[in-house]
Amino acid sequence: MSVLTQIESKILTPEQLRFKLHYWRFKDQKIGFTNGCFDLLHLGHIYTLTQSAQHCHVLIVGLNSDESVKRLKGHTRPAQSQQTRALVLASLSYVSAVVIFDEDTPYHLIELIQPDVLVKGGDYEKANIVGADIVEKNGGTVMVVPYLQGYSTTELLTKMGN
Repeated sequence: MSVLTQIESKILTPEQLRFKLHYWRFKDQKIGFTNGCFDLLHLGHIYTLTQSAQHCHVLIVGLNSDESVKRLKGHTRPAQSQQTRALVLASLSYVSAVVIFDEDTPYHLIELIQPDVLVKGGDYEKANIVGADIVEKNGGTVMVVPYLQGYSTTELLTKMGN
């Protein structure tokens, strides 16, 4: 199997993820989840993702679809297609799976996954994290990773003149 094929195999549909979840749970793996647009991967993203990975055995990343990003960020976004963004995330060794979702929030995806750990970046407050109710109801943990000032996709695009 080529390296690219291995990376692509980490990009899952919700149905494929359901199968993997059964396997990971059978193996008693601690499942973590985070999500975002990840339009231009930068140090802030890497920091949040690595912090997330340190608190679980399996890290699932929910990725906003192109249409979802447009609704949330405006018609000029995303800068990169959902397939490109998914491949970049899946190429990270500590990311176990990437699932693209079309809704504005990952609430239904979190319902499916039932993660043990839900992680968001420091630009969120715990009380406003979508899916926190699901995770905490099941005895899981909701974490907020400190925000790294100066690292955002919007700032990068502004610097690039977009």
